[in-house]
Amino acid sequence: MALLVAASRLLMALVIGGVAWLALEQWRAADRAAEKRGLLVRAVELNARSLVPGSPLACLAAGAADGLDNACENVVFGTPESAAAAVAYTDAQLALLADASDLAARGEPNLTDNFAGLRRTLEIDRYGLVAHLLSTRDGCTVESCRYFVRLRETEVIKANIKGRTFESYIARHADDWTLKPAVAAPAATPTAPPEEPPPPPQASAPRTVQPSAKYDFPSAASIPPVSIMNAEPAAPKSAEGATAQPDPPASRALPVPPRRPQNQAADPEAR
Repeated sequence: MALLVAASRLLMALVIGGVAWLALEQWRAADRAAEKRGLLVRAVELNARSLVPGSPLACLAAGAADGLDNACENVVFGTPESAAAAVAYTDAQLALLADASDLAARGEPNLTDNFAGLRRTLEIDRYGLVAHLLSTRDGCTVESCRYFVRLRETEVIKANIKGRTFESYIARHADDWTLKPAVAAPAATPTAPPEEPPPPPQASAPRTVQPSAKYDFPSAASIPPVSIMNAEPAAPKSAEGATAQPDPPASRALPVPPRRPQNQAADPEAR
């Protein structure tokens, strides 16, 4: 009886353990699936950055610069900004391949096929960017480098580490950078809005003067119409046919008093 109870307890523990393990595996699988989707999104974003028109990053792809070595070299190292962008882009590629390789080792072996093109681009190591980053960031040498386990061919990278290929490109184009310094765009100065012209002066309404009530003006109906086309009427003539002219005051004769006769006082009859 005791043996039966012990067996049942062991079976129950095994069932519970199996269920827990299955749940844990499902959780891990879901976590790996989410991580895989994130890696694929990162790969798409990196690829989109290289496809932007005018971007120098397209010259870093595997086989992209075949027959265009000189032109792509001038594009990648034409300015300090383009060279720095190429270094940052290669660094992101190295980090993406490292994360994909680690996830493939944790249960996603088929993931390596999704990043075969990225691995090939890094193995070609055009312009020595990969060798420069591995030697300066990870301390890699020709004899020893932990990152080599994620690659299949490392001969080109080792040669670039030994020959310092990236540094030679920088030294070749550094003189051109000093001769053609980048010209900063002038800051846009805010322009003041145009002044509005002053409003035109408004003509004041004519003032109407009301006549005083003490004046008596004739009405318009009582004034006869006048036409400028008719001749001016002649002045009226007098009854004698001529206009009387007044005599000047100096031409008028003064009346002469009558002459008194002599001996009028002696003659009594004459009185």
